[in-house]
Amino acid sequence: MNSKEFIKALDHIVEEKNISKDVVFEAMELALQTAYKKNFDSKTNVRVDINRETGDIKVFSYQIVVEDLDFGTEEEDEEGNIVRIAPEINLDAQITLEEAREIVPNIEIGETIEVEVTPKDFGRVAAGTAKQVLTQKVREAEKNSIIEEFADKEFELMLGLVAMEDSKNYYIDLGRTRGILAKSECIPGEEIKMGSNIKVYITKVENGTKGPLILLSRKHYGFVKRLFESEIPELQDGTIELYAVAREAGIRSKVAVYSTNEKVDPIGACIGERGSRIGSILKELNGEKVDLVLYNENPEDFIKNALSPAKDVIVNITDAVKKEALAIVNDENLSLAIGKKGSNVKLASKLTKYKIDVKTLVQIQEEGNR
Repeated sequence: MNSKEFIKALDHIVEEKNISKDVVFEAMELALQTAYKKNFDSKTNVRVDINRETGDIKVFSYQIVVEDLDFGTEEEDEEGNIVRIAPEINLDAQITLEEAREIVPNIEIGETIEVEVTPKDFGRVAAGTAKQVLTQKVREAEKNSIIEEFADKEFELMLGLVAMEDSKNYYIDLGRTRGILAKSECIPGEEIKMGSNIKVYITKVENGTKGPLILLSRKHYGFVKRLFESEIPELQDGTIELYAVAREAGIRSKVAVYSTNEKVDPIGACIGERGSRIGSILKELNGEKVDLVLYNENPEDFIKNALSPAKDVIVNITDAVKKEALAIVNDENLSLAIGKKGSNVKLASKLTKYKIDVKTLVQIQEEGNR
């Protein structure tokens, strides 16, 4: 094993895989220690040292000085069986003080005697084994490095490249790894093309058995939230706060916002000049409708705003503890308040955290006469 070539290859791996150089050295030392035991000496009291600068490899046999050799003990367990207890220091690595002082006169108990035992052809014999173990360790280190890189990106928005597809998933290239975008997590009706750039919301990052597992979504309500935060500067600097998002992907989202500055209109800021800001968001949402809702601490006013596009809504809180409310609308606004298949009132309920019952005055009067 040529030392210069080894260092050159190591530097390349460290740079390419973005992993710690020490991790690679430790993996190599462990691999070479295993190779030595397998090919030259089955004893366990050896260590391998690789010079971090030159790449020179040396094998040392070591022994720890003890007063008396420890062969381990035998004890009886609760069931009466004899159990062998191994010594604290492997027998191969023990040497008595008397024997040690024949080699090093002034040595004391607990100190170590080392002898270099590097075989002449060690590099050639060990290379194959070392390569296998090194590859495994590098993969582990790379996997951990990726997990660390993406750990703080959970619940964030990222731009990726659509790299692969199977019957259930798209595989999105996120740089050093790929995330999984299940087709069930796409916006209904959208067309995703191979090789295209796509924005995705990271819902989960974990260390799987086969490598980093990164789950993605475009259907999650958090996707809409992060889109707004990325497009609206006032949300980034805190002038506007995003209170909540309720979403039925592909159909409609309701986004509640409010301003921390009375001079700034939160709805207008989200729409932008000539609809430029909201236009970019709607384009990314594949035409999904978005209702901008003005948040209000008063639940009646907030519910009224949340039932948009319905107008002239009168709201009464019927049970503040159970969070139940009655929304009274005229006939013209009934269908708008309820929405197609009840979608509008369902989203308003999710947004406000109130169970909302929508009725007209006529319906209330008819119920009262029963």
